[in-house]
Amino acid sequence: MKITKRFTMIFRSKANAAADKFEDPAQIMDYSYQKQLQALQDVRRGIADVATSRARLELQANDLHASMARLQGQAKQALSLNREDLARAALARRAGIGGQLEDIVAQRDALLAQETRLTVGLGQLQTRVEGFRTKAETIKASYSAAEAQSRISESLGGLGSEMAAVGDAMRRAEDHAARMQARSTALDELYSSGVLEDPSRPMQDPTERHLNQLMAEQQVELELARMKQERQITEG
Repeated sequence: MKITKRFTMIFRSKANAAADKFEDPAQIMDYSYQKQLQALQDVRRGIADVATSRARLELQANDLHASMARLQGQAKQALSLNREDLARAALARRAGIGGQLEDIVAQRDALLAQETRLTVGLGQLQTRVEGFRTKAETIKASYSAAEAQSRISESLGGLGSEMAAVGDAMRRAEDHAARMQARSTALDELYSSGVLEDPSRPMQDPTERHLNQLMAEQQVELELARMKQERQITEG
């Protein structure tokens, strides 16, 4: 793979990652749905405009029909009065209005066909928009659930790391406490054996300590002898 292609792929992957980080699918779906609703509104306005134009043409066609009927009546009336010239003029005007009426009817029919197509298209577009809304809500719900699951997983992962750190600290504290207890026990034994001086007791030199130990031993022997003598007297 060429170095330029590799750089392009890396750039695109980083750009996609950045886009995934900052894009909110819910907002994108809502924006797209709003645009589609706006399109529906535009189509409805278009249909309304076409229908309004068609209605105006129909009014004009009705007026022309009325004018042609009136001119037809005037031609008959002039002919009954032996005014063939007036009858001819009325019929000529009627013929001209008939041409206008044909044009207006053609335009009206074209607008009616356009209105029909737009109405059908509006129904189809509305169906697609409703389908999009349903799908968008499903996607938004799935995204929210996935996002919540991701946050939970991250929290659990962080909690696991934190608990592991706490466990290590607890083990270190237990080890330290055990070492301190062992040290305290050893010091107590050394104090008891006289190897170490108890700082709370008066200082003694080795000779004095040895004499005191001999006196204590002698006192023990005297006490033992006294107890034996008392026992002999009691038994005798």
